[in-house]
Amino acid sequence: MSYRQSNRGPPPVPSNRIVGGNTAMKMTNGVQPTPSTQTSSSSNPSQQQSGQQQTSAMNGQPNGTMTMNDQQKQQCWPNHGGYLDSGFNSCGQSNPMTPSMSVTEEDMNDPNNMGFDWDQTFGEAFGDDQVVDELNQTRSQRVRAAMFPETMDEGMEIPSTQFDPNQATSVQRLAEPSQMLKHAVVNLINYQDDADLATRAIPELIKLLNDEDQVVVGQAAMMVHQLSKKEASRHAIMNSPQMVDALIRVMSQSNDVDTTKSAAAVLHLLSQHRQGLVTIFKSGGIVALVKLLSSPVESVLFYAITTLHNLLLHQEGSKIAVRMAGGLQKMVALLRRDNFKFLAIVTDCLQILAYGNQEGKLIILASGGPAQLVRIMKTYQYEKLLWTTSRVLKVLSVCSSNKPAIVQNDGMQALAMHLTSPSQRLVLNCLWTLRNLSDAATKCENLTELLHNLVQLLNTNDINIVTCAAGILSNLTCNNQANKTIVCQVGGIEALVRTIIQAGNHEEITEPAVCSLRHLTSRHAESEMAQNAVRLQYGLPVIVNLLNHPSRWPLIKAVIGLIRNLALCPANHAPLRENNTIQRLVQLLNKAYQETRQRNSMASNGSQNMTALTDGVRMEEIVEGTVGALHTLAKDPHNRAVIRSLNVISTFVRILYSDVENIQRVAVGVLCELATDKEGADMIEAEGATSPLTHLLQSPNEGIATYAAAVLFKMSGEKSPDYKKRLSMELTNTLYRDDTANWGQGGPDMVDMNLLPDDTFQEPLYHPGQQGPPSVHSAHSRPFHQQPYDSQMLDPMVNHGGYGHTRMSGMDMDPNDMGYDRMDTSNGPPPQQQSSMQPMHPQQQQQQPGPQQQMSVQQQSMQGQVGAW
Repeated sequence: MSYRQSNRGPPPVPSNRIVGGNTAMKMTNGVQPTPSTQTSSSSNPSQQQSGQQQTSAMNGQPNGTMTMNDQQKQQCWPNHGGYLDSGFNSCGQSNPMTPSMSVTEEDMNDPNNMGFDWDQTFGEAFGDDQVVDELNQTRSQRVRAAMFPETMDEGMEIPSTQFDPNQATSVQRLAEPSQMLKHAVVNLINYQDDADLATRAIPELIKLLNDEDQVVVGQAAMMVHQLSKKEASRHAIMNSPQMVDALIRVMSQSNDVDTTKSAAAVLHLLSQHRQGLVTIFKSGGIVALVKLLSSPVESVLFYAITTLHNLLLHQEGSKIAVRMAGGLQKMVALLRRDNFKFLAIVTDCLQILAYGNQEGKLIILASGGPAQLVRIMKTYQYEKLLWTTSRVLKVLSVCSSNKPAIVQNDGMQALAMHLTSPSQRLVLNCLWTLRNLSDAATKCENLTELLHNLVQLLNTNDINIVTCAAGILSNLTCNNQANKTIVCQVGGIEALVRTIIQAGNHEEITEPAVCSLRHLTSRHAESEMAQNAVRLQYGLPVIVNLLNHPSRWPLIKAVIGLIRNLALCPANHAPLRENNTIQRLVQLLNKAYQETRQRNSMASNGSQNMTALTDGVRMEEIVEGTVGALHTLAKDPHNRAVIRSLNVISTFVRILYSDVENIQRVAVGVLCELATDKEGADMIEAEGATSPLTHLLQSPNEGIATYAAAVLFKMSGEKSPDYKKRLSMELTNTLYRDDTANWGQGGPDMVDMNLLPDDTFQEPLYHPGQQGPPSVHSAHSRPFHQQPYDSQMLDPMVNHGGYGHTRMSGMDMDPNDMGYDRMDTSNGPPPQQQSSMQPMHPQQQQQQPGPQQQMSVQQQSMQGQVGAW
């Protein structure tokens, strides 16, 4: 609605009623009042006059004003309804005290003093042509303003049709390509201008850079820096080897800080392009940049290290050049600075230079790098710096020389601080580093927080995290009673059993987890609790199942050792027997023994095709482990009955001929247990064990000789008195051959003779026959050292998927093919049946304890609990 405002002040607020005297006439939208309303309004003159006086008094008007006539009233009711109701017909009385809500009679009677004069053109409708023209005009203006805003008059406003600010209109979307094209054309014109300018200026600038006046050189360097900020000029500079040569010469020879800074800044900008990197490298810029690493100016250091970083990342040959220029030493010295973003670039350069280069790792060690890197891990919280530093430590952690240095500088504790970081990549790098360092930190103290965090990480769903955590626990619990106790106290047994159950066929997890359990179930204060906890956590069926196909030999070897430790707990004997553990151990024994015999046979024939290792495991280790586990299980009479039923005694007898002393010891030990029962003693004698046992009486190993004497004595239970007498004389002569006074009447002490299997594998049994797998980040491989089961370290990982061993096929032997009566015996010493003993040494039975008394004491000692691996 269009109207003009009069000069009488602000217009009154439209009301839903017009007051004339005391008359109130209600109206609907555009509807005239009914005659009855008009009649009733004028029927009471006294009332009307009273109302007029009151209204006049309230509005500051004199009394006696005349009422409006009908014509004047009609003038106040134009067709457009300026005083119409807003939509609700209200019968309420307007507040007479509000001047804006009332009109005096004088104003109403004066047609010239109307509050508003209606525009004479108001209400005239637009024609169709006018609407179309207006629409076309605004549309064209919107399109032109969107696509070519520079053509619009300044200050001209075009109404927008955009209702939602988050959703562009069709015109705005169509305008984007045109704007991009316009900018591309403008940039192309400017690019060509910059390129032409630089091409014309470069020859003159080269001359200025070679000037003898250092002021001129400085000004020229600043001009080149300004040119290099534009891409076209930058390409012209990097395509001019003479210009780059001049910049490098100025940068290395100038004593002016600003000149050096300008030249270094130009090289920094050039290094962001492939052609620039090639030009800098061919011009010998690396030597000059390494020299700048000693500059005290922060900006120069920044330009130098970032340029070198770009070269190391993208330019082939830069690593060797930086090493030869002494860059490693200077970068390690820069680690003492405190700018964390600067340190992040320096550590990344160190990681690139040390990766796969043993010489570089040793240079970092000689320069004090490990201590500074550990300091950074302890001091800062900047994620990128921690990540790059952990990468350097991971590279150094596979170096046998750097390992002790990192551990001695509390590297284990520093890395453990970040295992709870929200950054996944930082956690993984710390875990890989800890995994590589853990075999050198078995004697490290104050690892409670680390061990607790590792047990917690076993509960994660990330296979890489679980793999690393299990491997670290395996090494840290090796021969360390304190760490074993801590892991058991923080729920390590439960977590490891759960991990093995959930891992399934992921041997990169199950193998270190089983090794950890093997360590935790022996030789510490909580070992007995751990042996019971494995059973209570329902781990026995899963562990025994790992002895089956498709498990590889390294995992089988670890499981055998764990079963041997679990068998130390009498409560585990029945569950192990019910899960067919004895049968599977016997099958593995037969398999391993046959392979050793075949290899020995081929070696005797001059063949070199047979390898001494299968999956990195010697079959002699499997033989020793299975026989040792059966020895421990044979302490239970029910288990002895199962062993006798499997016809494996003949294998035990053949093993007595082995050249490996520890194998002889476990074999004669299990025969000693089986000989406790008469049935077992008879079967042992029937297999021809008398001859090898008699020979073992002369063994330099006192444990083997004692076991052999015990078996022979048990086998003589129902022999003739003459036989027993001769046997007693032989045993007395053998056992007391060195110093009879040291034995006493109680017989030899098994612990003093180091008979307990706790120390069975404390020294390598076999000399390493081949190189092991290469270490992480290293191009060189390190020897695989065969170590004891309980001290067996896991090699540093080849990749992030598992351990250092290569995958081989599992055992392909079916249990039904394990008939021992078909075992090949052509290559072993033939068993000999003897009805009488071999000729004895001179009799020395006078003043010696009787054989019955002596052997009873020995049997009691052997009945004690046999230690773990």
